[in-house]
Amino acid sequence: MIKVAVNGYGTIGKRVADAVSAQPDMEIVGVSKTKLGSEAFVAKKRNYPLYLADISKKEIFEVAGIPIAGCVEDMIQIADIVVDATPGGVGKGNKPLYEKYGRKVIWEGGEDHEVAGFSFNASCNYAEAVDRQHARVVSCNTTGLCRIIHLIDAIFGVKKARATIVRRGGDPGDIKRGPIDAIVLNPVTIPSHHGPDVQSILPHINIVTSAMIVPTTLMHIHFLNMELERPATKEQVIELIKSHSRLGLIEKSTGITSTAQLKEYTSDLLRPRGDLWENGIFKDSISVLGGIDLYLFQAIHQEADVVVETVDCIRAMTGSAKSAAESIAITNKAIGLIAIR
Repeated sequence: MIKVAVNGYGTIGKRVADAVSAQPDMEIVGVSKTKLGSEAFVAKKRNYPLYLADISKKEIFEVAGIPIAGCVEDMIQIADIVVDATPGGVGKGNKPLYEKYGRKVIWEGGEDHEVAGFSFNASCNYAEAVDRQHARVVSCNTTGLCRIIHLIDAIFGVKKARATIVRRGGDPGDIKRGPIDAIVLNPVTIPSHHGPDVQSILPHINIVTSAMIVPTTLMHIHFLNMELERPATKEQVIELIKSHSRLGLIEKSTGITSTAQLKEYTSDLLRPRGDLWENGIFKDSISVLGGIDLYLFQAIHQEADVVVETVDCIRAMTGSAKSAAESIAITNKAIGLIAIR
Protein backbone atom coordinates (compact mmCIF):
# COMPACT_ATOMS: atom_id res chain seq x y z
CA MET A 1 0.00 0.00 0.00
CA ILE A 2 1.21 3.48 -0.86
CA LYS A 3 1.28 5.59 2.29
CA VAL A 4 -0.06 9.05 1.47
CA ALA A 5 0.02 12.16 3.65
CA VAL A 6 -2.13 15.19 2.78
CA ASN A 7 -0.63 18.43 4.03
CA GLY A 8 -3.57 20.82 4.05
CA TYR A 9 -7.01 19.37 4.72
CA GLY A 10 -9.10 22.01 2.97
CA THR A 11 -11.19 22.23 -0.20
CA ILE A 12 -8.84 20.08 -2.30
CA GLY A 13 -7.05 18.21 0.46
CA LYS A 14 -10.19 16.66 1.95
CA ARG A 15 -11.30 15.46 -1.47
CA VAL A 16 -7.88 14.00 -2.24
CA ALA A 17 -7.89 12.18 1.11
CA ASP A 18 -11.28 10.60 0.39
CA ALA A 19 -10.29 9.64 -3.17
CA VAL A 20 -7.02 8.11 -1.95
CA SER A 21 -8.85 6.17 0.74
CA ALA A 22 -11.10 4.65 -1.92
CA GLN A 23 -8.15 3.28 -3.91
CA PRO A 24 -7.20 -0.39 -3.55
CA ASP A 25 -3.46 0.35 -3.45
CA MET A 26 -3.29 3.46 -1.23
CA GLU A 27 -3.93 4.55 2.35
CA ILE A 28 -4.02 7.86 4.18
CA VAL A 29 -1.47 7.99 6.99
CA GLY A 30 -2.30 11.53 8.01
CA VAL A 31 -3.85 14.89 7.15
CA SER A 32 -2.97 18.30 8.55
CA LYS A 33 -4.71 21.45 9.73
CA THR A 34 -3.49 24.83 10.93
CA LYS A 35 -6.53 25.79 13.00
CA LEU A 36 -9.61 24.25 14.58
CA GLY A 37 -12.70 24.21 12.40
CA SER A 38 -15.36 21.99 10.92
CA GLU A 39 -12.95 20.15 8.65
CA ALA A 40 -10.99 18.95 11.68
CA PHE A 41 -14.18 17.31 12.93
CA VAL A 42 -14.72 15.74 9.52
CA ALA A 43 -11.19 14.32 9.60
CA LYS A 44 -11.95 12.77 12.96
CA LYS A 45 -15.15 11.16 11.66
CA ARG A 46 -13.20 9.84 8.66
CA ASN A 47 -10.65 8.33 11.06
CA TYR A 48 -7.80 10.24 9.44
CA PRO A 49 -4.89 10.80 11.85
CA LEU A 50 -4.69 14.56 12.30
CA TYR A 51 -1.40 16.44 12.46
CA LEU A 52 -0.80 20.12 13.16
CA ALA A 53 1.31 22.69 11.39
CA ASP A 54 1.69 24.38 14.80
CA ILE A 55 1.87 21.77 17.54
CA SER A 56 1.46 24.47 20.20
CA LYS A 57 -2.25 24.44 19.29
CA LYS A 58 -2.63 20.80 20.26
CA GLU A 59 -4.53 21.55 23.45
CA ILE A 60 -7.13 23.65 21.58
CA PHE A 61 -7.98 20.65 19.40
CA GLU A 62 -7.93 18.11 22.21
CA VAL A 63 -10.22 20.23 24.41
CA ALA A 64 -12.65 20.13 21.48
CA GLY A 65 -12.42 16.34 21.48
CA ILE A 66 -10.12 15.94 18.48
CA PRO A 67 -7.03 13.80 19.12
CA ILE A 68 -3.77 14.98 17.57
CA ALA A 69 -1.25 12.48 16.23
CA GLY A 70 1.66 14.91 16.12
CA CYS A 71 3.13 17.71 14.04
CA VAL A 72 3.40 17.90 10.25
CA GLU A 73 7.04 16.87 10.40
CA ASP A 74 6.03 13.64 12.16
CA MET A 75 3.46 12.97 9.43
CA ILE A 76 5.96 13.45 6.63
CA GLN A 77 8.32 10.91 8.15
CA ILE A 78 5.78 8.07 7.96
CA ALA A 79 4.59 8.78 4.41
CA ASP A 80 5.84 7.46 1.09
CA ILE A 81 4.51 10.53 -0.70
CA VAL A 82 3.05 13.88 0.39
CA VAL A 83 0.28 15.79 -1.36
CA ASP A 84 0.71 19.47 -0.53
CA ALA A 85 -2.76 21.00 -0.69
CA THR A 86 -1.93 24.07 1.37
CA PRO A 87 -3.02 27.52 0.12
CA GLY A 88 -1.20 28.89 -2.92
CA GLY A 89 2.25 30.18 -2.04
CA VAL A 90 2.48 28.21 1.21
CA GLY A 91 3.52 24.96 -0.44
CA LYS A 92 6.73 26.41 -1.82
CA GLY A 93 7.84 27.18 1.72
CA ASN A 94 7.28 23.56 2.72
CA LYS A 95 9.74 22.23 0.15
CA PRO A 96 12.84 22.24 2.42
CA LEU A 97 10.96 20.11 4.96
CA TYR A 98 10.05 17.53 2.33
CA GLU A 99 13.60 17.48 1.03
CA LYS A 100 14.93 16.99 4.55
CA TYR A 101 13.29 13.56 4.64
CA GLY A 102 13.67 12.78 0.93
CA ARG A 103 9.93 12.49 0.38
CA LYS A 104 8.19 12.44 -2.96
CA VAL A 105 5.86 15.44 -3.19
CA ILE A 106 2.90 16.56 -5.27
CA TRP A 107 1.95 20.23 -5.17
CA GLU A 108 -1.44 21.46 -6.34
CA GLY A 109 -2.03 24.12 -8.98
CA GLY A 110 -1.89 27.06 -6.59
CA GLU A 111 1.88 26.78 -6.81
CA ASP A 112 3.96 27.79 -9.82
CA HIS A 113 5.45 25.25 -12.21
CA GLU A 114 8.93 26.06 -10.89
CA VAL A 115 8.28 24.63 -7.42
CA ALA A 116 8.42 21.10 -8.83
CA GLY A 117 9.94 21.66 -12.26
CA PHE A 118 7.33 19.31 -13.72
CA SER A 119 3.60 19.78 -14.23
CA PHE A 120 1.23 16.83 -14.57
CA ASN A 121 -1.95 15.80 -16.31
CA ALA A 122 -2.76 12.09 -16.51
CA SER A 123 -4.17 12.23 -20.04
CA CYS A 124 -1.19 14.15 -21.40
CA ASN A 125 2.11 13.22 -19.77
CA TYR A 126 1.64 10.34 -17.32
CA ALA A 127 4.71 8.44 -18.55
CA GLU A 128 6.98 11.41 -17.85
CA ALA A 129 5.90 11.38 -14.19
CA VAL A 130 6.85 7.78 -13.51
CA ASP A 131 9.27 7.58 -10.56
CA ARG A 132 9.69 11.36 -10.30
CA GLN A 133 10.50 12.94 -6.95
CA HIS A 134 8.50 16.15 -7.42
CA ALA A 135 5.44 17.09 -9.49
CA ARG A 136 2.73 19.70 -9.63
CA VAL A 137 -0.85 18.86 -10.60
CA VAL A 138 -1.99 21.88 -12.61
CA SER A 139 -5.00 23.99 -11.62
CA CYS A 140 -8.61 23.09 -12.28
CA ASN A 141 -8.89 25.34 -15.33
CA THR A 142 -5.60 24.15 -16.79
CA THR A 143 -6.61 20.53 -16.16
CA GLY A 144 -9.85 21.01 -18.08
CA LEU A 145 -8.15 22.77 -20.97
CA CYS A 146 -5.36 20.20 -21.24
CA ARG A 147 -7.76 17.25 -21.39
CA ILE A 148 -9.79 18.49 -24.33
CA ILE A 149 -6.99 20.25 -26.25
CA HIS A 150 -4.68 17.22 -26.04
CA LEU A 151 -7.44 14.90 -27.24
CA ILE A 152 -8.33 17.06 -30.24
CA ASP A 153 -4.68 17.76 -31.06
CA ALA A 154 -3.82 14.06 -31.17
CA ILE A 155 -6.33 13.41 -33.96
CA PHE A 156 -6.88 16.65 -35.85
CA GLY A 157 -3.96 18.82 -34.76
CA VAL A 158 -4.52 22.15 -32.99
CA LYS A 159 -3.02 25.07 -34.89
CA LYS A 160 -4.07 27.51 -32.19
CA ALA A 161 -6.42 27.66 -29.20
CA ARG A 162 -8.23 30.64 -27.71
CA ALA A 163 -10.15 30.42 -24.44
CA THR A 164 -12.20 32.86 -22.36
CA ILE A 165 -12.52 31.67 -18.77
CA VAL A 166 -15.46 32.80 -16.66
CA ARG A 167 -14.34 32.04 -13.13
CA ARG A 168 -16.30 31.55 -9.92
CA GLY A 169 -15.73 34.21 -7.27
CA GLY A 170 -15.06 31.77 -4.43
CA ASP A 171 -15.77 28.24 -3.27
CA PRO A 172 -19.23 27.56 -1.75
CA GLY A 173 -17.94 27.61 1.83
CA ASP A 174 -15.81 30.72 1.38
CA ILE A 175 -17.59 33.69 3.00
CA LYS A 176 -14.72 36.17 2.61
CA ARG A 177 -14.36 36.45 -1.16
CA GLY A 178 -16.30 38.24 -3.86
CA PRO A 179 -17.30 39.94 -6.01
CA ILE A 180 -20.90 40.40 -4.87
CA ASP A 181 -22.24 42.65 -7.63
CA ALA A 182 -19.55 42.95 -10.28
CA ILE A 183 -17.79 41.23 -13.14
CA VAL A 184 -14.08 41.59 -12.49
CA LEU A 185 -11.42 41.23 -15.17
CA ASN A 186 -8.83 38.89 -13.67
CA PRO A 187 -6.43 39.90 -15.01
CA VAL A 188 -7.19 43.01 -17.05
CA THR A 189 -4.24 42.15 -19.28
CA ILE A 190 -4.28 39.49 -21.97
CA PRO A 191 -3.12 36.74 -21.88
CA SER A 192 -4.03 35.40 -18.47
CA HIS A 193 -1.71 32.91 -16.76
CA HIS A 194 -3.79 29.92 -17.89
CA GLY A 195 -2.28 29.77 -21.38
CA PRO A 196 1.34 29.52 -20.18
CA ASP A 197 0.14 26.99 -17.61
CA VAL A 198 -1.31 24.82 -20.38
CA GLN A 199 2.06 25.11 -22.13
CA SER A 200 3.78 23.66 -19.05
CA ILE A 201 1.99 20.43 -20.07
CA LEU A 202 1.58 20.96 -23.84
CA PRO A 203 4.48 23.26 -24.80
CA HIS A 204 3.76 23.08 -28.56
CA ILE A 205 0.21 24.44 -28.28
CA ASN A 206 -0.31 28.03 -29.44
CA ILE A 207 -2.83 29.24 -26.85
CA VAL A 208 -4.05 32.60 -25.58
CA THR A 209 -6.45 32.87 -22.63
CA SER A 210 -8.39 35.63 -20.92
CA ALA A 211 -10.28 35.46 -17.65
CA MET A 212 -12.89 37.19 -15.51
CA ILE A 213 -14.49 36.56 -12.12
CA VAL A 214 -18.27 36.56 -11.64
CA PRO A 215 -20.54 36.37 -8.54
CA THR A 216 -21.03 32.60 -8.32
CA THR A 217 -19.48 29.80 -6.30
CA LEU A 218 -20.33 26.64 -8.22
CA MET A 219 -18.06 26.22 -11.25
CA HIS A 220 -16.06 27.89 -14.00
CA ILE A 221 -17.16 28.09 -17.63
CA HIS A 222 -14.80 28.03 -20.63
CA PHE A 223 -15.62 29.35 -24.08
CA LEU A 224 -13.03 27.50 -26.15
CA ASN A 225 -12.07 27.86 -29.80
CA MET A 226 -9.52 25.62 -31.52
CA GLU A 227 -8.33 26.12 -35.08
CA LEU A 228 -7.63 22.66 -36.43
CA GLU A 229 -4.85 21.59 -38.77
CA ARG A 230 -6.97 18.85 -40.36
CA PRO A 231 -10.69 19.01 -41.17
CA ALA A 232 -13.20 17.58 -38.72
CA THR A 233 -16.95 17.28 -38.37
CA LYS A 234 -19.08 17.89 -35.31
CA GLU A 235 -19.98 14.21 -35.23
CA GLN A 236 -16.32 13.16 -35.23
CA VAL A 237 -15.56 15.52 -32.35
CA ILE A 238 -18.49 14.21 -30.33
CA GLU A 239 -17.42 10.59 -30.82
CA LEU A 240 -13.87 11.50 -29.82
CA ILE A 241 -15.10 13.17 -26.63
CA LYS A 242 -17.18 10.09 -25.83
CA SER A 243 -14.00 8.00 -25.97
CA HIS A 244 -12.42 9.94 -23.08
CA SER A 245 -13.47 8.82 -19.60
CA ARG A 246 -12.94 12.27 -18.09
CA LEU A 247 -14.86 14.28 -20.66
CA GLY A 248 -18.59 14.40 -20.08
CA LEU A 249 -21.26 15.43 -22.58
CA ILE A 250 -24.27 17.37 -21.35
CA GLU A 251 -27.21 16.47 -23.57
CA LYS A 252 -29.92 18.96 -24.54
CA SER A 253 -32.57 16.50 -23.29
CA THR A 254 -31.38 16.98 -19.69
CA GLY A 255 -32.47 20.63 -19.81
CA ILE A 256 -29.15 21.63 -18.25
CA THR A 257 -27.96 25.01 -19.51
CA SER A 258 -26.21 26.34 -16.39
CA THR A 259 -23.63 25.43 -13.78
CA ALA A 260 -26.33 25.50 -11.08
CA GLN A 261 -28.37 22.84 -12.86
CA LEU A 262 -25.25 20.79 -13.55
CA LYS A 263 -24.24 20.86 -9.89
CA GLU A 264 -27.78 19.83 -8.92
CA TYR A 265 -27.54 16.95 -11.38
CA THR A 266 -24.28 15.60 -9.94
CA SER A 267 -25.76 15.92 -6.44
CA ASP A 268 -28.84 13.97 -7.53
CA LEU A 269 -26.54 11.28 -8.89
CA LEU A 270 -25.31 10.97 -5.27
CA ARG A 271 -21.74 11.75 -6.16
CA PRO A 272 -19.60 12.64 -3.13
CA ARG A 273 -20.19 16.36 -2.44
CA GLY A 274 -21.89 16.56 -5.85
CA ASP A 275 -18.45 16.65 -7.46
CA LEU A 276 -17.90 16.84 -11.22
CA TRP A 277 -14.52 15.20 -11.77
CA GLU A 278 -14.77 15.39 -15.56
CA ASN A 279 -15.16 18.32 -17.95
CA GLY A 280 -18.83 19.11 -18.46
CA ILE A 281 -19.01 19.80 -22.21
CA PHE A 282 -22.33 21.13 -23.50
CA LYS A 283 -23.00 18.95 -26.52
CA ASP A 284 -25.15 21.48 -28.33
CA SER A 285 -22.38 24.07 -28.08
CA ILE A 286 -19.98 21.96 -30.14
CA SER A 287 -19.65 23.54 -33.56
CA VAL A 288 -17.12 23.09 -36.37
CA LEU A 289 -17.23 25.96 -38.85
CA GLY A 290 -15.61 25.46 -42.22
CA GLY A 291 -14.27 22.13 -41.01
CA ILE A 292 -11.43 23.71 -39.04
CA ASP A 293 -12.84 26.13 -36.43
CA LEU A 294 -14.02 24.15 -33.41
CA TYR A 295 -16.06 25.92 -30.71
CA LEU A 296 -17.52 24.65 -27.45
CA PHE A 297 -18.58 25.56 -23.92
CA GLN A 298 -17.37 23.47 -21.00
CA ALA A 299 -18.01 23.61 -17.25
CA ILE A 300 -15.12 23.00 -14.87
CA HIS A 301 -15.74 22.16 -11.22
CA GLN A 302 -12.97 24.00 -9.41
CA GLU A 303 -13.17 21.79 -6.32
CA ALA A 304 -13.02 18.44 -8.05
CA ASP A 305 -11.33 17.86 -11.41
CA VAL A 306 -7.77 17.94 -10.03
CA VAL A 307 -8.57 15.27 -7.44
CA VAL A 308 -8.51 12.31 -9.84
CA GLU A 309 -5.38 13.73 -11.48
CA THR A 310 -3.67 13.81 -8.09
CA VAL A 311 -4.48 10.16 -7.46
CA ASP A 312 -2.99 9.21 -10.85
CA CYS A 313 0.07 11.33 -10.13
CA ILE A 314 0.63 9.41 -6.89
CA ARG A 315 0.53 6.15 -8.84
CA ALA A 316 2.92 7.41 -11.50
CA MET A 317 5.48 8.81 -9.07
CA THR A 318 5.52 5.67 -6.95
CA GLY A 319 5.68 3.41 -10.00
CA SER A 320 2.65 1.34 -9.02
CA ALA A 321 1.02 1.71 -12.46
CA LYS A 322 3.20 2.17 -15.50
CA SER A 323 0.56 3.47 -17.92
CA ALA A 324 -1.99 6.24 -17.83
CA ALA A 325 -4.74 3.92 -19.04
CA GLU A 326 -4.12 1.50 -16.18
CA SER A 327 -4.08 4.15 -13.49
CA ILE A 328 -7.04 6.12 -14.83
CA ALA A 329 -9.13 2.94 -14.97
CA ILE A 330 -8.27 2.06 -11.35
CA THR A 331 -8.93 5.59 -10.10
CA ASN A 332 -12.23 5.98 -11.94
CA LYS A 333 -13.55 2.59 -10.80
CA ALA A 334 -12.59 3.19 -7.17
CA ILE A 335 -14.51 6.48 -6.89
CA GLY A 336 -17.33 5.56 -9.27
CA LEU A 337 -16.46 7.99 -12.06
CA ILE A 338 -18.62 7.22 -15.08
CA ALA A 339 -18.53 10.28 -17.32
CA ILE A 340 -21.90 11.97 -17.78
CA ARG A 341 -23.42 11.42 -21.21
